[in-house]
Amino acid sequence: MDLFEQKNISPMLLKEIREPFDDDNYIFELKLDGIRCIAYLDKDKTILANKRNKNISLIYPELREIHKQANARCILDGEIIITGKNGFPDFFALQKRSLLNDKFKIEMASKIAPVNFVAYDILYYDGKNLTNLDQMARKKLLFKAIKENKYISISRFIENQGIALFNQTKNLGLEGIVAKRKDGKYKFGKRSNEWIKIKNLHDEDFFIVGLTIEDGSVKDLILAKQEKNKLVYKAKMFARLSQQEKSLLLTTALQNKSKKPFSEIFKDEKDIVWIKPKLVCTVQYMMLTKDGNMRQPVIKGIRSD
Repeated sequence: MDLFEQKNISPMLLKEIREPFDDDNYIFELKLDGIRCIAYLDKDKTILANKRNKNISLIYPELREIHKQANARCILDGEIIITGKNGFPDFFALQKRSLLNDKFKIEMASKIAPVNFVAYDILYYDGKNLTNLDQMARKKLLFKAIKENKYISISRFIENQGIALFNQTKNLGLEGIVAKRKDGKYKFGKRSNEWIKIKNLHDEDFFIVGLTIEDGSVKDLILAKQEKNKLVYKAKMFARLSQQEKSLLLTTALQNKSKKPFSEIFKDEKDIVWIKPKLVCTVQYMMLTKDGNMRQPVIKGIRSD
């Protein structure tokens, strides 16, 4: 079975560094504040999968026909974004879209706040696995394979001038940049110096394992990471969330109650509802302090994947 038929791709990961750089061996492109997506474009169908290989096609019906923009069957790696009024990606609007599950509301949202799929790599084209080609060869094929329209576009890049591009994103309040080696191969699920992100703001995913409830509403979230097959406590944060997100949390808590995982840390607190790690919370922060805590953390969004 070839790569397209398998449909179980684990996307290539990005290593993170703090400082931008210039290098003739790299290209540089914008880091988009969206949802990572692998798009399988067949002659008569589009299938979208997130980075955990969950089919998300039904959430974004406006993308259902982007396969018509491909010149042959292909697999694209990219980002789903919503462009805000300022012309920049609006993650919070996208977050609202990603939580919808009512078909009518999804169709309405697709017309009011349509998404766009931005492709930045091509892994398969016209029956051939392209992952062993170098980055520049794949970029060339990507522009050959796709005809852009308002629902699908191709990420642009520049060569050498990583510092200038990064400084521009800082001035505009954008998330940052990605540097990619020109001779780099596509490595499934791997993190290396071939793809590097340099961000103005950092974000990290955590499992939600507990919450406090006050006056019938969610107040705080207890966040954890899975390390060596074990949940490790990371933070307790005030939950400034939408009503939709709070409802999702309360419903999940009722259906997935769990025993207290951190008995020593919270031995004197009795108002926490402990839940199984079914939801993922993304936290955005400025930097890590010397003791590993997040500086100026803000909850960016909640996902059920």
